[in-house]
Amino acid sequence: MNDMNWTLSFERLLAAADVTVETLPPPSNNILLWQFSASDWQKLAEQARSYGLRWSAGWAIQEDNVFWVHALFEKQGIYLLTRSIIDYAKPELPSQSTVYPAANRSERHTQDMFGIKFTDHPDNRPWTRHKAWDRHDYPLRKDFAVQGRPEVITPPDTEYAFVKSYGAGTYEIPVGPVHAGIIEPGHFRFQAVGELILNLEERLGYVHKGVEKIAEGRNPEALARLAGRVSGDTTVGHCWAACMAMERAAKVDIPPRAALIRGILAERERIANHLGDIGAICNDVAFVFGQMQFTRLRENWLRTQAGIFGHRLLMDCVIPGGVKSDISAADCDAVKHDISRLRKELSDIITALDLNSSLEDRLYTAGYLSEDMAAAYGTVGYVGRASGQDFDVRRDAAYAPYDRVTVKVAMETQGDIASRLWIRYKEIMVSMKLIERFLGLLEPGDIVANWQVPEAGSLGLGIIDGWRGEIVSFVRFGADNLIDRFYPRDPSQLNWPALEKLVLNNIVPDFPVCNKSLNGSYSGNDL
Repeated sequence: MNDMNWTLSFERLLAAADVTVETLPPPSNNILLWQFSASDWQKLAEQARSYGLRWSAGWAIQEDNVFWVHALFEKQGIYLLTRSIIDYAKPELPSQSTVYPAANRSERHTQDMFGIKFTDHPDNRPWTRHKAWDRHDYPLRKDFAVQGRPEVITPPDTEYAFVKSYGAGTYEIPVGPVHAGIIEPGHFRFQAVGELILNLEERLGYVHKGVEKIAEGRNPEALARLAGRVSGDTTVGHCWAACMAMERAAKVDIPPRAALIRGILAERERIANHLGDIGAICNDVAFVFGQMQFTRLRENWLRTQAGIFGHRLLMDCVIPGGVKSDISAADCDAVKHDISRLRKELSDIITALDLNSSLEDRLYTAGYLSEDMAAAYGTVGYVGRASGQDFDVRRDAAYAPYDRVTVKVAMETQGDIASRLWIRYKEIMVSMKLIERFLGLLEPGDIVANWQVPEAGSLGLGIIDGWRGEIVSFVRFGADNLIDRFYPRDPSQLNWPALEKLVLNNIVPDFPVCNKSLNGSYSGNDL
């Protein structure tokens, strides 16, 4: 069970450090809201780090002539949402990234989008900002038009100050942003000697979609559709988190049957993506048999989803207040048959992987991410759990329907590519059991609740465990049931920086499989 006692002792710790806390009404259960002065913002981070809080997400809001800057922390399944208010005329705030490396890119994104300066930041280069806006244009400020002021041709971003390679025998390898396959654009700049990787630097943001800006003024149904497109492989996860945030802001409780169907959808999404990833990891080390078999299993799984839920990737199945469509008794039988068939086929195929010595040679010890490094960067999901990070929102901050079942969390501690593969397999097995349990709990009832228009200024925070890990969705309503601010934090925003660490001392030819074992979402990062 969650223990709120740590929050009381942490508040005393802050007081002893002369950090003043203003407690505000919480946006929902298991989430506290504390406000701090700008001068205490970094001291808050220092005390939070010393007390073992995990940094989870950060974002800002413009409210009239001030900015509200938020940072979200977590410990033992309890979330602490912190806020500081700074002036519009001179928006400055001490950086928390000197304490929490996980905050680095989030603060740079806020700097680019709002023009808020984080003093003493260890890396003040632009992150989201390429060349789409003028230097003093800040797209998430209220006075910036949603269509912007686009150039006829956006100039190339040739001035980004990548780390340079020095020393005899060292050289640089630029990869991307345009790749040979059909993946989204991202740039990777290597420094190497021979085949050994000495340094990797990522540059993302090439497909910035303006999600946060175009969310403004949408009604709940339209926001749910937008959230489902933050990252197309996580349409259930992001849509669920956004709907949860809106439902909490509007004080709407979804029906138990709707919650169970959401759980079935989310676990099916998890299984489909893990099947694809295991096959892709096999493909990147030329184990074509594994790639073909797992691709086939995923395809069969997706076809069942299209037949029952109307969409292979489960797009727009989750709606505010519940789910779009019910499932019949025949649908439940089809889901059970799907699980039975997948279990049987997996038992044979996974044995072939486990006994393949050439596959082991490529995966074991490669792409090592230590427990300390995984914790420092706040990694979540299969990336964190493969490196000893024992956290899962479904278990540790349980929400319906997971509060009705026991969630077994798969764990590994070796931190290599093999661990990230086996975590995926273990999660598939757990997800199949969860789906069966949810089917057994289904009882007749409504699948959508009546919507209640929230008051202007109502806040909501939705936190769920997507297939890549913890998803955070923040919503603030304006007047007339319309969205004033939406911020989605994909798990990849925390996991991408870990790639720069886990490739070190690996050889260049192993980068593709290292990258695939992490499988960060470009779209989920490039809001």
